[in-house]
Amino acid sequence: MEIHFLGTHNTETRSSRLSSIIIDGRLALDAGSITSNLSLDEQLGLKAVVLTHGHYDHIRDVPLLAMNFYLNEATVDIYSIDAVREVLSGYLMNGVMYPDFFKRPEGKQTLKFNQVEPYKETDIAGYRVLALPTSHSVPSVGYQVIDCEGHSIYYAGDTGPGLGSIWADIRPEVLIIEVTAPDRFEEFGRESKHLTPSLLGEELIGFEKSNGYLPRVICVHMNPPLEKEIAGEIALLSKELGCQISLAYEGMRISL
Repeated sequence: MEIHFLGTHNTETRSSRLSSIIIDGRLALDAGSITSNLSLDEQLGLKAVVLTHGHYDHIRDVPLLAMNFYLNEATVDIYSIDAVREVLSGYLMNGVMYPDFFKRPEGKQTLKFNQVEPYKETDIAGYRVLALPTSHSVPSVGYQVIDCEGHSIYYAGDTGPGLGSIWADIRPEVLIIEVTAPDRFEEFGRESKHLTPSLLGEELIGFEKSNGYLPRVICVHMNPPLEKEIAGEIALLSKELGCQISLAYEGMRISL
């Protein structure tokens, strides 16, 4: 399994991109920065896009990707909860901003929406994918993805504290999870349902109690001006828990 991090931040600048991860060039997890980072051929090589929730920084490129598929008379599968489809069709692809590619062209829609059911494993593009609810300000799910060789990751998308109820359902080699701000923003994190390093630490302690081990942890969704401060606190947390915790960056690739 090759994991390619296209976007690892919560805002976009010349050096930071919005949330998007590609697995083996076939499966996209979130769509914040697909079209600006992949060639047309690479985009058309995607078999499915899996979305965690309906916030703009995670779904922005769905209409742009759809336009490229539409112009090439191709179709791509979109997987998510129904709340995400409602956001896409109601705001981004409402016939004013962009066409509703869930309906166009008639008879061979560019985007095929597939509703995921939490706690039910689904075959997506040759991967075993399990959606699990997360604690965020809008309906949201994270995904465990297992390839044909048994390698696995869990991508949480955006989440705040309170993941203890799902830890027993997953056993990933790599946990990809957000850390939006440093610990001085802990109150903000609890209110807005995002993580800081100390809040992540609480979740990881719960994971270890539930599963008896700690996976490699890769953090995403950092706020760029706060990243240096986040990195320092993550380094201390990694040492404290005795496991590998690091920040992702644009263009980063890892293989399992």
